[in-house]
Amino acid sequence: MTSADLMGQLLAFIARLITGAQGHWRGCAPKAEQRIYFANHQSHLDWVLIWAALPKELRVRTRPIAARDYWTSSPFKQWLTTEVFNAVYVSRQRTDDQDPLEPLVEALSNGDSLVIFPEGTRSNKGDPLPFKSGLFHLAKQFPQVPLVPAWIDNVQRVMPKGEVVPVPILCTVTFGEPLRLGTADDGSLEDKSGFLVRARQAVLDQRPLVV
Repeated sequence: MTSADLMGQLLAFIARLITGAQGHWRGCAPKAEQRIYFANHQSHLDWVLIWAALPKELRVRTRPIAARDYWTSSPFKQWLTTEVFNAVYVSRQRTDDQDPLEPLVEALSNGDSLVIFPEGTRSNKGDPLPFKSGLFHLAKQFPQVPLVPAWIDNVQRVMPKGEVVPVPILCTVTFGEPLRLGTADDGSLEDKSGFLVRARQAVLDQRPLVV
């Protein structure tokens, strides 16, 4: 077992210790198939929490998306995201001729699953921000890959935006029914704006009921 494997097990243990990292599979089972998990985004811990909530056999081929400028800003961050989480780096500052989805397309073409946050940035609000178009383009290019919505609950209280020290609080990840890009009666594909609204609502629908 490599040092990266040991670190991965340790981080999964710490994440479960601090947050509980409970995965609730409401709309689908934790099946070992290629998937795109998409969720609300409120903390740097979001993708760690989803990763820890997945069964071990799913973690091996599930890769988070990481901002290159932030997660390569120190040797430890780069080692962690590269060797432990096998993250897909994306650039937040891009040239006009650069396709921001190219690294994600390459990962999906290789059979990997992804964890993405379609808002594009962390939000301190309760509801997700409007989704950006990346999820639509991935759904269009990889129609065979199920899109699994997920709601991460309470993680913003563990490590809210701007904080660096986590606070132990029980968190959950609720996985919903997979989505696919729809088609109209005439065979045309679902339009981008309608799909993104539907996908965002699918994430919202996974919120725990307040009684």
